Amino acid sequence: MLNMLEPLLDIPTVYYGALVGIGFCVYYLFEVVKTPMLVCANGPFRSFLEEHVPLVRNKFWPTLWCFESRAQTIMASILRSRILPPIVYRREILTLSDGGEVALDWAEEGSSVTSPIVIILPGLTGASQAEYIKCLVSAAKKVGIRCMIFNNRGLGGVELKTPRTYCAANSDDLSEVVDHVRKLYPHVPVGATGISMGGLILGNYLAQQGTMARNKLKGCFLISVPWNVFAATKNTEENYFNLMMNKYLAGTLRKNIQRLHYATEAGFFDVDIETLLKSQTVREFDSHFTVKQFGYRDVEEYYSNATIHDKLHLIDVPLLCLSAADDPFQPVQAIPLKEISETKKVAVVVTSRGGHIGFLEGVWPVKEEQYMGKLFSQFFTALFTTGVDHQML
Repeated sequence: MLNMLEPLLDIPTVYYGALVGIGFCVYYLFEVVKTPMLVCANGPFRSFLEEHVPLVRNKFWPTLWCFESRAQTIMASILRSRILPPIVYRREILTLSDGGEVALDWAEEGSSVTSPIVIILPGLTGASQAEYIKCLVSAAKKVGIRCMIFNNRGLGGVELKTPRTYCAANSDDLSEVVDHVRKLYPHVPVGATGISMGGLILGNYLAQQGTMARNKLKGCFLISVPWNVFAATKNTEENYFNLMMNKYLAGTLRKNIQRLHYATEAGFFDVDIETLLKSQTVREFDSHFTVKQFGYRDVEEYYSNATIHDKLHLIDVPLLCLSAADDPFQPVQAIPLKEISETKKVAVVVTSRGGHIGFLEGVWPVKEEQYMGKLFSQFFTALFTTGVDHQML
């Protein structure tokens, strides 16, 4: 037996390296690089996307050395935070009907008062300088679109005026923000984009508004939205790496609430703050804080209200969504592909790789122009400039 193996031992190591390299390239080309799925019912909206948004027909080339889901998620955040400069905004403080305040940050460089507007809703703990927000703003600037980032209560450097924050199921604040923008610019087309939890808030807004939203928003775009909140939270608690990301988010939420709570001597929130600060996961945080803030019976009732996978039939505004099949926050089996395939107003582009708000592409993804930014700008440019009547989509 040893005699039979001796010829293999004489093969130079470089050949083994070459074989491994060839094998990796074959795997990358045939298993990683794929044309995204475009899921949408046949009709005007699908035809519009296929004709005017070229990216839905092209292959997605995930970064060669970074195509695993968690690597995409983490490296996208690191790289964007380093290569994308801070955005200079014009800040507007909007006082809401209950006395609360939110910061609206306007990115207007290179635009005019007649330029179309996209309202952007950040993720769970994000604000206007989040790296993924800067990616979208950079893409919008190149095509002459104004962006307005809606920072949730208590975020973006604005202190709370009332003991109320925000949650995925409540779109009251967004409704006031949209109406405010429409009042300021009644003759300018307006769209909206939600990232991760911001996508849940926007999705719930669209479902709750129904046909009324058609007169306010020309189209909407969701990125890495956790369609089914139950599946999303379960997935982030199942293995070590996902759980670490879950705990990181929970830690950020705890620190934010701790800062806001102790802004007054008596404590701002009527909650058991000591128990709250022991929350180790987002689910525990929601159980101890969000549920009590918004009057839910328990976290199951809150998540049932927050999830949007069963509300798509209520949406009457053209809605394009971008999801990755390997998103650690949303397993592909929980993306409501069957429901979307029967819905003429909702479409989803599903890439085989991309992680959560990742979608890094190319050998060295350090360009300001990135995949999700390109899809964002192609979609809204088509909506705002092609002359297509969005009411007919």
